[in-house]
Amino acid sequence: MPKFVIERNIPGAGKLSAADLQAISQKSCGVLNQMGPKIQWLHSYVTTDKIYCVYLAPDEATVREHAGLGGFPADSVARVSTVIEPVTAE
Repeated sequence: MPKFVIERNIPGAGKLSAADLQAISQKSCGVLNQMGPKIQWLHSYVTTDKIYCVYLAPDEATVREHAGLGGFPADSVARVSTVIEPVTAE
């Protein structure tokens, strides 16, 4: 299934408490459960004012549907074409 990186602009994201992040995660998981197995959240990176999420989904529309149902921003949705890592250099 295609992999997507979602950029979410959330001012102060890096200052969110553990309870805030748990609530956001619970909301996301609830929406994922409603949508069924066609979309999967792998993990997210929290920075100062943004959260970058990595999802598996059939298409961008499904990623945006999840964001809309959850009330999450999806300022940028990019399909991953290739993953490179240190072993790529070998």
